[in-house]
Amino acid sequence: MLTDSRAARPAPAAAAGPATARDPFFDRARLLATVLVVCGHFWEPLARMPGHRVLHAAYLLVYAFHMPVFVFLSGWFSRSFAARPEQLDRLLGGVLAPYLLWTTLLGWYSARLAGAPFAPDLITPVWVTWFLLSLFLWRLSAPLWHRLRAPLATAVAVSLLAGALPLTPQLSIGRTLQLLPFFVAGLVLDRRRVLALRGHRWLRAAAPPVFGAAALLAYWLVPRLDAAWFYRSAGAAGLHAGLPRWLVLSAAVNLAGAVLGACFLALVPVRARWYDGLGATGTAAFLLHPFAQLALVRAGGYRTAFLGSAAGQAVLTAAACALALLLSTRPVARLLRPLLAPRLRLLLRARQPSPAPAPAPTMIPGNCRPPGPDDDGRSGGRNTGG
Repeated sequence: MLTDSRAARPAPAAAAGPATARDPFFDRARLLATVLVVCGHFWEPLARMPGHRVLHAAYLLVYAFHMPVFVFLSGWFSRSFAARPEQLDRLLGGVLAPYLLWTTLLGWYSARLAGAPFAPDLITPVWVTWFLLSLFLWRLSAPLWHRLRAPLATAVAVSLLAGALPLTPQLSIGRTLQLLPFFVAGLVLDRRRVLALRGHRWLRAAAPPVFGAAALLAYWLVPRLDAAWFYRSAGAAGLHAGLPRWLVLSAAVNLAGAVLGACFLALVPVRARWYDGLGATGTAAFLLHPFAQLALVRAGGYRTAFLGSAAGQAVLTAAACALALLLSTRPVARLLRPLLAPRLRLLLRARQPSPAPAPAPTMIPGNCRPPGPDDDGRSGGRNTGG
């Protein structure tokens, strides 16, 4: 789920800055990343079972880069965020309110399937809703990152230092801090360099062998590395690792996410595709698919011999892709709009109309120079918010 800091629709939408037109390339990237998220979640119960090493390797490979890509795109779509009143209103209605709603709904549904009592806990995200809370915190911090001299280096340092903290699930702090470099990269990297990834000739040629090598490495890692390293939610203590080992492995995981993410973006089609319109309405797919996965788990589908076979896993993958595409359609987004972007007019104060721009200053004879940044009330500072 990637909401544009300027969009009023429930689906994430997209311009990189105030003067930038919507680029369908990033809608394609978002849709394909959403499909990977859904596939990964449907693979997870099988990947955790013994005897499915190939599927487990595919699961590790996808988890190495799909959320870094998602978070990077979130930063890209937040480049225009400057905490203006209308942007804060959309942040509350399009991110925080859905977090509260879907954390409650998904928590209630999970408890009902398990036959357990439901105890609302709005500060602890339920499964995929962590992303909404992290996105809320990341986007609120966007103006700060624009002000720093070395924002990306600072974000990397924060990410690595987080390993020393006693991270808990509350407020999604672990993922918010550890995935922060990818959000900041999308937020501040030179726009031309990011756009150069689209169909980059050499990177596009290198991407298949890079993914092939990564797949072999993932296969080798299956019995050697806990998948929790790729979730980026726990610190050194939570992964039962010393801080030096945590720092080395976390840096390696982040580097793998950056390299594979760049290769993924290079492989995203540049030309128009039939699914272009679906990329702008992926919020519903992100939030609804857990209900189907949990129902399949509860029904015992993962214990069947069919899903234990290669053919069954291929069918499961195809069904997950189809579900992601179906839930990304505009009719679904329109139907669920009250839950994806609820209107908060009764809770938010009415915004005052913007004041008229001040008249241009008049030149004073004998001091014929344009007013400079040191002149009182006429600062010409750059708008770093986008």
